[in-house]
Amino acid sequence: MPNTISAKKRVRQNAKRRAVNRWRKLRIKDQTKVFLKAVQEQNVDQAEAEFRKTCGLLDRIATTSTMHRNAAARRKSRLSRRLRMMKQAK
Repeated sequence: MPNTISAKKRVRQNAKRRAVNRWRKLRIKDQTKVFLKAVQEQNVDQAEAEFRKTCGLLDRIATTSTMHRNAAARRKSRLSRRLRMMKQAK
């Protein structure tokens, strides 16, 4: 248990930041699932639209402290490879 006023404030701040980070990560996971579902269904138009949404979301979240920009770039690269492989297979 925190004893000082500043320690109590730090606990409140950490709880708020943890909630916001968790919400952002869930948004990324949900959007990625939508994209991967479109890829699995071989729906090129929908997959491209969802890829753009996913990349935009990753870029937005990479500007915060939730995710490092290189981690976001790595995810975008892997998702684009999935999209490219799907297009080549058709």
